[in-house]
Amino acid sequence: MWNPYDELSAKERRLYGLVSVGTVLLIWSVLTFGSFVRPTKLPSIVQVFEGFTYLAWNEATETSPLFLAVKSSVLRVLVASVLVVSIGVPIGVFMGASPKINAVLSPLLDPLRSAPVVAILPILVMWMGIGELMKITFLFIGAVVFLIPMVRDAMLAVSQQYWIAARDLGATEWEAVRHAVLPMAMPRIADAIVVAVSVMWTYITVAEYVNAETGLGQIITHARRQSAMNQVFVAIGVIIGLALLTYVTMMAIKRKIYPWESE
Repeated sequence: MWNPYDELSAKERRLYGLVSVGTVLLIWSVLTFGSFVRPTKLPSIVQVFEGFTYLAWNEATETSPLFLAVKSSVLRVLVASVLVVSIGVPIGVFMGASPKINAVLSPLLDPLRSAPVVAILPILVMWMGIGELMKITFLFIGAVVFLIPMVRDAMLAVSQQYWIAARDLGATEWEAVRHAVLPMAMPRIADAIVVAVSVMWTYITVAEYVNAETGLGQIITHARRQSAMNQVFVAIGVIIGLALLTYVTMMAIKRKIYPWESE
């Protein structure tokens, strides 16, 4: 029971997962169908399904608001992810490879991990307006402040013996970092990328709160103003589903690239 190294079989994991999800759905059903909670506070499963069908296809406009929202949100997260990885990973690697660079940048980046990133939204609105640039920049900042320190820590977690061995074989300091330390740190860097992309899904509703014509955050904002709580739950559920799908996909890619990590 309390052995953290005791692995469960795939069947057992699925069983425990189904039990936990089923318990939540049961409690939800009892609270809503038993009228213990008003629909304006907690819609029933049936009402959420009705909200999903309404958003999936609107007969009045002959469009799918949910599809357009998902498309917009996924595109914003995708663009921000490319920027986060292409900028954050090299900075983290340089910080992990050079104590001097780490000493210069750490006082600027480390406090931001604990800072309320949402607080910078008004500043970004004043600087960049309320268009797409502001939304993508907000997602970028919210994720990169987590990614860079995690990449640095992944580099520093590699045993110094690898760097020394490369130097003994005639490699320069940078070659020892690039060919010995960095490859050993890559699995943990991949984990850091997964975390950073996942963080962006937690910020998507905030990024789309300001002047978003489409997006899952816009659906939540509009539905809340209309007191359509079932649609709010639909949008939240879709965000959770997309975040889970992103996580599972990225972890599968990681296991494919670094199979020894899962063995």
